[in-house]
Amino acid sequence: MDSDLDLLHALADTADQLTMARFLAGDLQVSNKPDATPVTDADAAVERALREVLAQRRPGDAVLGEEDGLSGDSPRRWVIDPIDGTKNFLRGMPVWATLIALEADGEVAAGLVSAPALSRRWWAARGAGAWATAGTSPPRQLHVSHVADLGDAFVSLSSFAGWEKHGRLAGLMELTHRAWRMRALGDFWSHVLVAEGAVDVSCEPEVSHWDVAPLKVIVEEAGGRFSDLDGNASTDSGSIVCTNGPLHETVLRLLAPAR
Repeated sequence: MDSDLDLLHALADTADQLTMARFLAGDLQVSNKPDATPVTDADAAVERALREVLAQRRPGDAVLGEEDGLSGDSPRRWVIDPIDGTKNFLRGMPVWATLIALEADGEVAAGLVSAPALSRRWWAARGAGAWATAGTSPPRQLHVSHVADLGDAFVSLSSFAGWEKHGRLAGLMELTHRAWRMRALGDFWSHVLVAEGAVDVSCEPEVSHWDVAPLKVIVEEAGGRFSDLDGNASTDSGSIVCTNGPLHETVLRLLAPAR
């Protein structure tokens, strides 16, 4: 796993160079995908470059990427989100990241999130803990908070979009009203902050596999709990709830669909 972690960091280094070269670029090329979400030339360049590195260093492994889909059928699979937070990226906001995970036999074995515009990186491997760096600081091990009462909890959301469609808006509003503090920090940022212990609850009603694969191992190795809105510890269910653990069941009950 050490060599796989080294490769995760090497992949992130490659991605960081490409994304930072295009961040705030005046000639950034933006188009819309069939689902009406934006994609930039940086998204495409990052995924292409990471696939090239993996083809050289792990030629037998499968790769699943947001932009180019699945290649290969190995039980070892790399999952790539070249830029999570593309809308932030194209508007010049620094909250975006490259997400990379390694799956083995259907389980996330290691994952990394790199946010170079924030000078932050988070990673984890099964049994090895969750870690982060900020700027040039040495790695520090991550631990979730010990907050046990929702009235003392910091809750972070991505946005309100999707909650009403899934019949969960009333529960979301109750959650935010009962919490000590709520902010819509968005995307990967909400969830890695749970692993850091800075946020106690994060949730999104609509996500894709590549949006959350590395987050699962990072949050769990930090001592937290990861699930979908129905409580299943799955990265394929289309939703995500991350908590410090003690708050998880309370959050799931509040976010249950309205009857």
